[in-house]
Amino acid sequence: MTQQRIGVLVADDHTIVRRGLVSILSLAEGIEVVGEAADGRAAVERALELEPDVVLMDINMPLLNGLEATRKIKKEAPHIRILVLSAHDNEEYILQVIRSGANGYLLKNSSAEDLFTAIRSVHTGHAFFSPSVSKVILESYLKASESSEESAEAGGAAESRLTSREREILQLVAEGKTHQQIGDLLHISVRTVDTHCNNIMKKLDIHDTAGLATYAIKNGIVILPR
Repeated sequence: MTQQRIGVLVADDHTIVRRGLVSILSLAEGIEVVGEAADGRAAVERALELEPDVVLMDINMPLLNGLEATRKIKKEAPHIRILVLSAHDNEEYILQVIRSGANGYLLKNSSAEDLFTAIRSVHTGHAFFSPSVSKVILESYLKASESSEESAEAGGAAESRLTSREREILQLVAEGKTHQQIGDLLHISVRTVDTHCNNIMKKLDIHDTAGLATYAIKNGIVILPR
């Protein structure tokens, strides 16, 4: 009996990296690349269209970052497993990835065998984290246990400050998109974009585009390449 192959969608905005991942995955028994995406918005569209078993998701992508793309895919198709592939190993990014609903977090310096193992693991319903990432998660859990009430209040406030749509628009503003370009991308009117931007500025108490861009970078909505 032929073993069912694991269908993988590879989402990374760097063509060389994306093609390299596709080549590596072609060597894995039982894994098949079913599609590619060069930005977060395309990743969501392709995932919902192709319904792969696993999405290999980069965090730092234009138009829609990997965190927001993960949230959108999980909302529309929770059965799709998402494995985040990133160079970032600090606590802030790791916890954001977990909160986004991703099923695993693999560092980009991992071996091909680790990549294959991670894909197979999340496909079978298990979480997978690189060893150093697991250490960060454990340390964060222990810190949270020491001050659980304070952590819950701070974390809840940060998560509820902006809606998913507002984070989406904030990223596009921080990437230098005009309100007209944002409206065209999201299929909404410029007036609606204006309203969202005004709401974002009020919630964050920020009053210029430069301030919004700075906030987006500091809070992982836009992630600068290393």
